[in-house]
Amino acid sequence: MTSSGSTFKAPAPDLIARFAAIVGADNAIVEAHEQAPYLVEWRDLYMGRTPLILKPATTEEVSRILALANAEGIAVVAQGGNTGLVGGQIPDESGTEILLSLKRLNRVRAIDPAGTTITVEAGVTLHAVQEATRTAGRLFPLSLASEGSATIGGNLATNAGGVAVLSYGTARALTLGLEVVLADGTVWDGLRALKKDNTGYDLRDLFVGSEGTLGIITAATLKLFPEPGERATAFVALPNLEALLPFFQSAEAQAGAALTAFEFMSGPLLEFVLRHIPGTRRPLEAQAPWYVLVEISGASAGRATQILDGFLADALASGLVSDAVVASSLQQAADLWRLRESASEAQKGEGGSIKHDISVPVARIPEFLVAAANVVERVCAGAHPVPFGHFGDGNVHYNISQPEGFDKAAFLAKWDEMARAVHDVVVSLGGSISAEHGIGRLKVDELARVKSPVEIELMRRIKSALDPKGILNPGRVVR
Repeated sequence: MTSSGSTFKAPAPDLIARFAAIVGADNAIVEAHEQAPYLVEWRDLYMGRTPLILKPATTEEVSRILALANAEGIAVVAQGGNTGLVGGQIPDESGTEILLSLKRLNRVRAIDPAGTTITVEAGVTLHAVQEATRTAGRLFPLSLASEGSATIGGNLATNAGGVAVLSYGTARALTLGLEVVLADGTVWDGLRALKKDNTGYDLRDLFVGSEGTLGIITAATLKLFPEPGERATAFVALPNLEALLPFFQSAEAQAGAALTAFEFMSGPLLEFVLRHIPGTRRPLEAQAPWYVLVEISGASAGRATQILDGFLADALASGLVSDAVVASSLQQAADLWRLRESASEAQKGEGGSIKHDISVPVARIPEFLVAAANVVERVCAGAHPVPFGHFGDGNVHYNISQPEGFDKAAFLAKWDEMARAVHDVVVSLGGSISAEHGIGRLKVDELARVKSPVEIELMRRIKSALDPKGILNPGRVVR
């Protein structure tokens, strides 16, 4: 795991006072015990230090903070809900980087049901956006297990994916316009609600996915959609890995655009969930090596259920599916989704876990799973791959739990070796080492290893042009 290796100076007491004056003393945190929740990544992979945490409430305050930081050469790390999984939101161990928490930028600025847009500030949680749009009779489809804490700014900074990418695309595809504060404090107001704007370079796409290294997103205008009239959900058991791809192809062929989720998980991972997540229960009588959670959405009542029942019947008859349960109520659907959404949390109960967020072409996912299992056994005999993910967009969360009785620290010490081995398989199949979590600190060296020199140099030029002093999230994404 990579350290950002900051070479910046810590702000002197008088400069800390100047920063604090921008947000007010109550929103400038210097006491270690009050800072603690902001400085630990939820998997405990990164625990940082900072001389100061600032909690601005307006874009103007963010602008003034960055203008001062840029003038004085102070590094700034942006943080939303602190749900990131690659360490990008945690200050490093040097104690020189100040932390900018965006949670107080939490207003819904406007919602336009007729125009199918909503404009929100960066600190609004994903769940709050979903609720606001639902109240207005619309749908914001981005959905993550961490949506109660994850903020829109963080979602856009990492180009989050989630479980609805198959139909609606990533956070990038859901973004129409942005408001961004640049490294020198300049504010770019790009909060346009246009679905077509072909006027030069697409600045919006430059900042989405940049992980706070090029500018800090303070607000966004997002796309909304009609609320589906019906959702039909099923949890399906597959007899073997070979059935996974043809079952997806059958579902896609018969459901078309109505197929809004196709989430897969390994049999051992479901056992982890049942063992460690209170209130969960086995959805099907017999165990299986692989499971799929399928969701069909329809505009009219009854249509989604009809489609789901049709292709499940075909799959059962052909042997692609060994068993299935269809939710008969909203609560049953929520219970089935909980099995999938608890996958990451459940792994904590099994000790050390080495995690990978990768993507490969959809047709090569089974090939990847076989090849990756072989390299895992080579790196650490007896380790348990427990993959899951968004099959329809090629995104596999390839997580590996420690062998029984193995020392957790010794297993986690194999992280870099394991990651390199798994990533080599990914690259050989034409895939990506990060599908939706970003690069952060965790993968910055791996990115330089697997990207072409031309790509890395272009990224460095963009970083240098927009942040010449390198104060924004230094050591993340690209050095």
